[in-house]
Amino acid sequence: MTYRNGMAALAGAALVLAAPMALAQTKTTNQGISDNEIVVGTHQDLSGPIKGWGVPVTNGMKMAVEEINAAGGVNGRKIRLIVEDSGYDPKHAVLDTQKLIEKDQVFSMLGAMGSPTVLAAQDIVLDAGVTQLFPLTSAQFTFKMDPGKPQERLKFANLLPYVESTRAALKYMVEWKHPKKPCIMYQDDEYGKNVLDAFKQQLAAMHVEPGTETSYKRGASDFSAQVARMKADGCDLVVLGTVIRETIGAMTEAKKLGWTVDFLGATPTNVIEVPTLGKDAVEGLYAAGGIEIPYEDTATGKVKEWLANYKKMFGAEANTQAVIGYNAIETFAFYAGLAGKDLTGQKFLAALESGKEFHDIFGSPPVKFSPDNHLASVVTQVQQIQNGRWKVIREGLMF
Repeated sequence: MTYRNGMAALAGAALVLAAPMALAQTKTTNQGISDNEIVVGTHQDLSGPIKGWGVPVTNGMKMAVEEINAAGGVNGRKIRLIVEDSGYDPKHAVLDTQKLIEKDQVFSMLGAMGSPTVLAAQDIVLDAGVTQLFPLTSAQFTFKMDPGKPQERLKFANLLPYVESTRAALKYMVEWKHPKKPCIMYQDDEYGKNVLDAFKQQLAAMHVEPGTETSYKRGASDFSAQVARMKADGCDLVVLGTVIRETIGAMTEAKKLGWTVDFLGATPTNVIEVPTLGKDAVEGLYAAGGIEIPYEDTATGKVKEWLANYKKMFGAEANTQAVIGYNAIETFAFYAGLAGKDLTGQKFLAALESGKEFHDIFGSPPVKFSPDNHLASVVTQVQQIQNGRWKVIREGLMF
């Protein structure tokens, strides 16, 4: 599928969804807006299995809030961010969401963490008329709209969707490497199942017979059985629907077995921590990605300044997750600003769907939404770990 045809197909599909939705009014809330502030909320994993994502995402969000407020806020209103720790537990995420909406009266949910946790709480957010913006999951439920549910108009996503990005990266790898038995190891939850769907769909489209499909429970730390099975089955390309430690664990196990095979990770593997913590075990890993990862010694201009400021604020190196958290707040502020001084839920929704583009400082593809498309971008990169750093090896990919 070409870029132009792909975008046309997505737009056409979205139009089919959008037309019936126009017949019913989407309820929006005005809570959380006062003369002086806008209250927004998020739930993150600050203590659980993917805190390596949740902590820097939260730091990035806090950094953006501080910068925006120091510059006068959004049309004179300061942003107040309330963060809850879900521990990557769907039950906790539901309770956190109820608190944020009912007690804290948030205007928007921003950058909430994780496929199973966001999915568990999504109906609570939408039913309350609260916009669900830029969750830290690329699952399709975060942007696809059911024509029979006008509240789903409140969903907006700005990360590469797992299915589309994994398909684009897998297509590239199959055309390049010509594997005879591609296999997959995936997390047994909504995130992993999206990667599995992409794996099956793309191989079917290319008439390639899939090999072993093996999964693990969220929070698992032993992947010896899964890796041994894939090695014994003769897999010659392994797609990973994993996060940080699971990626490292699987590739470390392969190294122990002396098994040399190409690994291709979905977007959550494309973070600095994987080569930093995995070292030699993850050298050569390929991954789908959308953001070129910034490194302090090669960055320039605003990005270099941003990296230095982040390190000064948090005593740690910035990473992809921090960029994503920072952009979530910056994107919110951009569209809230477009809505004008008389901010309401309806005006904010109209601003989001206006087609106006938000450009970040990192050179990412522009964020742009419309009434019939609530997904910012589908253009994918393939990156590889080379000498301990992520390097872009192919850009502009679509399946």
